[in-house]
Amino acid sequence: MPSSAKPKRAATGAAVLSQDVTGAIRAAVLDELADKGFAAMSMDSVARRAGVGKSAIYRRWTSKDAMTVEVLSDLIVVGDGEPRDTGSLRGDVRQSLDEIVSWMADDRIGRIYVDILANGMRNAALAEPLTTRIGVPRRARGTAILDRAAKRGELNTPVDREVVLDLIAAMVFWRVVARREQVSPAYLDEVTTLVVGVITGRF
Repeated sequence: MPSSAKPKRAATGAAVLSQDVTGAIRAAVLDELADKGFAAMSMDSVARRAGVGKSAIYRRWTSKDAMTVEVLSDLIVVGDGEPRDTGSLRGDVRQSLDEIVSWMADDRIGRIYVDILANGMRNAALAEPLTTRIGVPRRARGTAILDRAAKRGELNTPVDREVVLDLIAAMVFWRVVARREQVSPAYLDEVTTLVVGVITGRF
């Protein structure tokens, strides 16, 4: 006797969200942030730029804050967990600098990052996820570099880790965002030498 059971319908929800649509929305978020800034950006303007309905955005994110933080964190936090072990403190520091340069190479990022930081100072609801989704993971990757250096015996003197973690990113950020200068491999080599010298107590 033939079965009268109806075929199962495909699952709906996040599992079947179109990656093409998600990619278009993410690109639109970056363009809107760069062109208008966080305060002027809206879900409507992102939907128009992405060429999608606003409902497509709300199926992925519950708010403008959540959408912005996730898009930026996926770009700025390179990979999950600890960074690749290069085998030396110098190699790890240079790799970290290369990561920073990779996401700052996009001309939009300088404008976006400064604007987002300013808005975070005025908006606690935005500041908290910026810290937990971007700030904390980035610093955790830096801490892993210092932990590995200690295990290798590369740290000759006690070092203030908070100062070092600030230092790793600060010079590249200042050069690219504040001064709008290019970052060359030679410049990164010099920064690496300086950072390693501070960490190991040679400077």
